[in-house]
Amino acid sequence: MTILDDLQWRGLLSDCTDKEALTVRLAQGPITLYCGFDPTADSLHVGNLVPLLALRRFQLAGHHSIALAGGATGRIGDPSGKTVERQLLTAEVLASNIASVKSQLARLLDFEAKDNPARLLDNASWFTPITFLDFLRDVGKHFTVNHMVAKESVRARMEDRDVGISFTEFSYMLLQAYDFYHLNQSLKCELEIGGSDQWGNITAGIELCHKKARTKTFGLTLPLLTNADGSKFGKSVAGAIWLDPKKTSVYRFYQFWIQTDDRNVIKCLKFFTFLPKEEIEALEAQHAARPEARDAHKALAREVTKLIHGEQAVHDAIRASEILFGGGLDGVTEAIFKDVVGEVPTKTVEVASLGGEGTSLIDLLLVSGLCPSRGQARKDLEAGGIYLNNERQSDVGRKVTSAALLFGKHLLLRKGKRNYVVIEAV
Repeated sequence: MTILDDLQWRGLLSDCTDKEALTVRLAQGPITLYCGFDPTADSLHVGNLVPLLALRRFQLAGHHSIALAGGATGRIGDPSGKTVERQLLTAEVLASNIASVKSQLARLLDFEAKDNPARLLDNASWFTPITFLDFLRDVGKHFTVNHMVAKESVRARMEDRDVGISFTEFSYMLLQAYDFYHLNQSLKCELEIGGSDQWGNITAGIELCHKKARTKTFGLTLPLLTNADGSKFGKSVAGAIWLDPKKTSVYRFYQFWIQTDDRNVIKCLKFFTFLPKEEIEALEAQHAARPEARDAHKALAREVTKLIHGEQAVHDAIRASEILFGGGLDGVTEAIFKDVVGEVPTKTVEVASLGGEGTSLIDLLLVSGLCPSRGQARKDLEAGGIYLNNERQSDVGRKVTSAALLFGKHLLLRKGKRNYVVIEAV
């Protein structure tokens, strides 16, 4: 399949300014394309992945991909898809954020490829020297207010009288349009891609390239994925799912994909993995025949976690998952166990209380909150429903000493199949 055929099959082709002409152009040889992102945080999140992975798909097809960081546009804020004004960030914060996400981009794009290395650029490098008057004269004159107001991203905000839109955000599309023009003139960039909410900004850039340089350029948008219930994709109960493991643990990242709604799992395999058509169709058939086996979910979680965090991270995430499903603790590393600690309630006891004869298991069950009373704790123990470090306990007189501590500091208590608490000795 051609790159456009692949995008079409995956459901990634939302709209295109001139698909027939773009098909012809791509058949003639490699094209230079870009996708922009405003570094509003010190990490990318899964919501950024669809367009950035599309850049990789183009690169794998032999094209020249540019990831454009908005060191300048990020100071303004894109109103597209937003119902409120963005918080303004300083140039220093944006520069720091760009530095932080660079290593994440290196997992998504190949900056060392021999024939078509990807580029990471910062639009602050060309916007900084431009004066306000020069920008109004050289760029602003090519756009009418009537035309700008008609753009969906602007019109939606103007119709909300409680919020409205500031002149700052109103001017954002001119900045993004100039990005395309600058890249077209300096690097012969002919294609901009982005989420479907970027259509107005992308077409503004195409218009500017035509008016100022009479060049033929293209725009291609990708769908904005939502959860099966229509809510925004990429969010969990704890908030955004980040690519930085310090913000979202590898275990939680893996679990996010494992818990994908059955109605979305095949779509996510197409959107977020590089598995070939034949393999995804086989998983789709397996999912339809035996959804309880969750083969598609496992493949999705494995592929995306490997892409972002590496093969070892996949192994660690699976191992951490096994712990919370009653698996043994033999061979578990402290790093893996720490991922578990972050996912379950934690209580503390003084390490001295575990010295000598130790503390009764019944007392620990009360401290953990797993049992409301000593009587209930005894009943649960006698019934075989209590586990210490994933080993079943039945002795109501059991004493727990420091010898039972995992990594010298933790005890893992479980009641039933899913109720876990970590006791930390301090």
